[in-house]
Amino acid sequence: MPEGGHRALIQSIKDAGMKVGMTVKPGTPIDALYEFVYDLDMVLVMTVEPGFSGQKFMGDQMSKVEALRKRCPDLDIQVDGGLSPSTVDAATQAGANVIVAASAIFGSDDRAGVIKALRESVVKNGHGQ
Repeated sequence: MPEGGHRALIQSIKDAGMKVGMTVKPGTPIDALYEFVYDLDMVLVMTVEPGFSGQKFMGDQMSKVEALRKRCPDLDIQVDGGLSPSTVDAATQAGANVIVAASAIFGSDDRAGVIKALRESVVKNGHGQ
């Protein structure tokens, strides 16, 4: 961490012409990001404990997505963990506009169909094209 902490790190990333994001694990309260959220380009809300693919979607994490979307309507909000065609609507209805669904896609015989369903949920709930 550079001298100046998180804020200095965020600025140095932006000065290098890159986008900045932070991740919130299930056990981390969303307000831990509020000090920095207006300086971020994206927040990743984990809906499983980080570590391995194939875990069950934690729907209780959608309150974090809702709080972020309310506070920052233009922020890219990514959700990762346990997402599939049967869980993606909860994420996009809460305000997620970026979806990670590795197990659902790569574990399916119909990858194109899964991707289509995920994309349609984002668009249907007003967060994408």
